[in-house]
Amino acid sequence: MILQPTVISLLLICLVNTAMVLGSAGCAIPILRRWDIRSGSEEQLLLERRTYLVSMMLSYVLALEVGSFFLFIYAADSLHPLFTGAMCAAGTFNADGYGYPALLLKIVGLMLAGLWLILNFVDSRAHDYPLIRVKYSLLLLLAPMATAEGAVETAFFIGLKGNMITSCCRSLFESGGRGVAAQMASVPVRVATPAFFASLAATFASGHFYQITKRGAYLFSLVSSANFIVSAVALISFISLYFYELPNHHCPFCILQKAYWYVGYPLYGSLLAGGVSGLGVGVLACLRKTGSLSRILPRVQRRLASVCLASYALFAAISVWEMLFSRLTLR
Repeated sequence: MILQPTVISLLLICLVNTAMVLGSAGCAIPILRRWDIRSGSEEQLLLERRTYLVSMMLSYVLALEVGSFFLFIYAADSLHPLFTGAMCAAGTFNADGYGYPALLLKIVGLMLAGLWLILNFVDSRAHDYPLIRVKYSLLLLLAPMATAEGAVETAFFIGLKGNMITSCCRSLFESGGRGVAAQMASVPVRVATPAFFASLAATFASGHFYQITKRGAYLFSLVSSANFIVSAVALISFISLYFYELPNHHCPFCILQKAYWYVGYPLYGSLLAGGVSGLGVGVLACLRKTGSLSRILPRVQRRLASVCLASYALFAAISVWEMLFSRLTLR
């Protein structure tokens, strides 16, 4: 195990998040079984006080979970000089078998945490807490996810040792190689480029249609979620090439470094924000028949749609700027 401040911080965050989510999940069971807002019994009052405490505590914990994702990839990038063959975070994640599973679980956990925070925000705006069962059911899904994430992340950091031999990012994201990363890098530019811009255009068109007509929430959520996947593939397939000005360097992690002005962080942040907010529009659309939320949901959905469009616009602006002014030309 490599003892560095970022690693110790991540392990502490992991421990706190897992303990808090598991403890909150234990509180969720009696709330799901015996919650009755119409009752004035002592038990109901205790449940209401408990849910105030749990909701407030989880809001901070899950917000910390979102922030820990960026600390996680920063830690992986800062550790790469310790491993033979590593050039960036890609080599660190490949140093043992837990690196990339931990990264995948962090992404899934971040998106679930974002959805829970959206549901909790909406629920707290209604007088009768109509989403109490929905958000605590989601919490029961978050609990095993947080446990698995904590276990895999801890195993990843414990297994790291100095001077380990690992693969460089070029071999991992080599076009024509094996694995999911190599397959994403192998998507031809003539296919990935029009797909990326078509996906963006469809997202903005459906988003503006939804904001103007207040219809098509499901369509917008579906299109924006598809755009999240297409943009992630495009980042590896061809967008990254313009930053490196190399026709065969598809790594999505080197752009996190100082040599590239840390541009990877706004790219990843905007992409994840767009994915979570777009998905949130569709999730809230499923709850539109809830009486006490009839006036609240449309406002929150429109704000989420605006966040989604602004996030994808930032991602597109950074990408297109580099494509226009890079010295690399792809034909």
